[in-house]
Amino acid sequence: MSDFAKMRAQMETGAGFIAALDQSGGSTPKALALYGVGEGDYSNDDEMFAEMQRMRARIMQSPDFTKAKVIGTILFEKTLGEQVAGKPVADFLWSERGVVPFLKIDKGLEDEADQVQVLKPIPGLADTLAQAHGMGVFGTKERSVIHGAHQDGIARVVANQFDVARDVVAAGMVPIIEPEVNIKSPTKSEAEEMLAQALLTHLDALSDGQDVMLKLTLPEQPGLYDALADHPRVLRVVALSGGYSTDEASARLAQNHKMIASFSRALTEGLQRDMTDDGFVAALGGNIEKIYQASIA
Repeated sequence: MSDFAKMRAQMETGAGFIAALDQSGGSTPKALALYGVGEGDYSNDDEMFAEMQRMRARIMQSPDFTKAKVIGTILFEKTLGEQVAGKPVADFLWSERGVVPFLKIDKGLEDEADQVQVLKPIPGLADTLAQAHGMGVFGTKERSVIHGAHQDGIARVVANQFDVARDVVAAGMVPIIEPEVNIKSPTKSEAEEMLAQALLTHLDALSDGQDVMLKLTLPEQPGLYDALADHPRVLRVVALSGGYSTDEASARLAQNHKMIASFSRALTEGLQRDMTDDGFVAALGGNIEKIYQASIA
């Protein structure tokens, strides 16, 4: 069985969750601040990303960060050029940890219109996909945002996502489609119902072999996305934490039995740069266990 086939099987049926380690330029300062690294600790973007990479490497080398509980992880594009323990990151994750690597490919969001933000154009996407595929990356992740229950806006977000997804599939990879619904939206429940229907419509239009994954905000109505998880073109439906605490995100996830986690803030909650190695391992291990248990509930 090829590595790709093994990765696919793990994504489709593996017990565990997908760790989101794809903080980009806009979200990195906040992620570092929560980790105890202030803006005064670096003087330019290169130093900032170096701090972020050290944090990521510490997480990836932690004894609990293995396929036993973490079946995949999402990486920032700059991370692909980095190394962990002397190996390229994607190679280290798969060969040493058994964790399936994904790549965040979106380049940010357009300004809000019709209560949504669609993907900005992604320059050089074909080259990026070819490079990532050659480095053993299994799939991609691309995030849009829905702020309210606007039918036309949601339809536009989903159509935009599937346009990109088809390019990813054509490159031999599996896309994670992520139309995030803002957890603070006053019409969150209504927006989620509209989103579920729009996704089903586009999934039905896919051909055999055009398989995708979905990354969705934990819904107000438990089980809302079960039909998506059962769709023959969907390998897995994963949940984003969206700003919920680890406890709340895990509790909501446990009510959605056909979703697994793909958390970022909840995964790194409570981690600090100045922790001892034992303290860091214990804190991260606790978060991993909590998210894992919610994912297999």
